[in-house]
Amino acid sequence: MPAPSTVPLHFYFDFISPFGYFASLRIDELAAQHGRTVEWHPMLLGVSVMKVMGLKPLLDTPLKGPYTRNDVGRYAREHRIAMQREAGLPPMNPLTCGRAFAWAKVNCPEVAKDFAKGMLHAYWAQGIDLSEASSLANIAQSATISGATLVEAVQAPEAARLLRDEVDTSLKAGVFGSPTVTVDGEMFWGIDKFAQIQKWLETGGW
Repeated sequence: MPAPSTVPLHFYFDFISPFGYFASLRIDELAAQHGRTVEWHPMLLGVSVMKVMGLKPLLDTPLKGPYTRNDVGRYAREHRIAMQREAGLPPMNPLTCGRAFAWAKVNCPEVAKDFAKGMLHAYWAQGIDLSEASSLANIAQSATISGATLVEAVQAPEAARLLRDEVDTSLKAGVFGSPTVTVDGEMFWGIDKFAQIQKWLETGGW
């Protein structure tokens, strides 16, 4: 039998995706069960779905929209995830969070993931709109990032460039939805694929 792989998993998500939030609560533990780590990547559904694929946002799609809103609530109840933000509400502009995380990955990588988790929790579990850079200051402080430095950085060209690079990389990898996980180059889209990811990690794939 070959030795188990230690290559990191790659987790792609949009901050405005409820299923991306759900996945963020599970992906690191799932990987750790198999001796793996996870590299987190911000992506933008507004680019992949609307611009590249030419589709409407899922929640605005006839028939699929109502189903998806119900599915979000059903998943949250099943897994006992408290949510203050309803999936059917107009989403915030995700650029601020995406730029902040992309900047943090480069400038303070040791706490970037905790920062992303803090933003996701604030948005979905607490219902806080994070569209403005100033709204991220306290979350940054909790992740031991200077709030003032982070707020200034998010509004600077570097953060915008870093997010564009992340989005371009996600598209080149074939990522179109949130959440998406790649395991040894194999792509899995959707929270419902986590059972299959578990089996893939257990067996080494097929």
